[in-house]
Amino acid sequence: MRTVARAARRAKAVARRRAWAALTAAPVTAALLATAGAAGPGPGATAQDDGPDVVAREAYFLPPEDAEPGDGLTYDTALVPAGAGIAVVEVARHGGTTVRLGLTGLPPDRTYGAHVHTAPCGPDPEAAGPHYQNRPDPVQPSVDPEYANPENEVWLDFTTDRRGSAHVTARQDWRFRAGAARSVVVHEHATMTHPGAAGTAGARVACLSVPFA
Repeated sequence: MRTVARAARRAKAVARRRAWAALTAAPVTAALLATAGAAGPGPGATAQDDGPDVVAREAYFLPPEDAEPGDGLTYDTALVPAGAGIAVVEVARHGGTTVRLGLTGLPPDRTYGAHVHTAPCGPDPEAAGPHYQNRPDPVQPSVDPEYANPENEVWLDFTTDRRGSAHVTARQDWRFRAGAARSVVVHEHATMTHPGAAGTAGARVACLSVPFA
């Protein structure tokens, strides 16, 4: 048992060192804040002045059993390796919202789905709840294109480059309801749009809790 525990601690330390190296080599949050046109606060903070509301979160993924508060969670280390990095920036102003997502350390040349969800991440992938919807679908789970679409939800599907990195932006002409949007979930494939499957994107493979404004 002691040998197993030592091996687990070593694996966790290696994942954290790799993640730190990836994030410091490519400061994704700073880049996303710059392109969003806002001087952002620290990770997890919300602007309190008269300017835009800005929320920024940067983390790396670890399996739930190895993660600490503030880490991203990977539920499939083949698709989202331990140590992969994620950054999310929200800039909300004048009744509209921009959400930018950046990732590093993923498999190259691969397409994923990603959406804003209603609840924080947890060890169970389903803990993040359903997609956030500006106009909530009265029928759940929501698979009706009238509600499950990129105008009524926040879709952040992306394809990684040859280095396993990606950046994507979603812009909406509405703002999140207070406390109703709390995470970004990465899914195994691109989001589908046809009736009966609209908004679905396969298994939930990773999650980052984000206190959206």
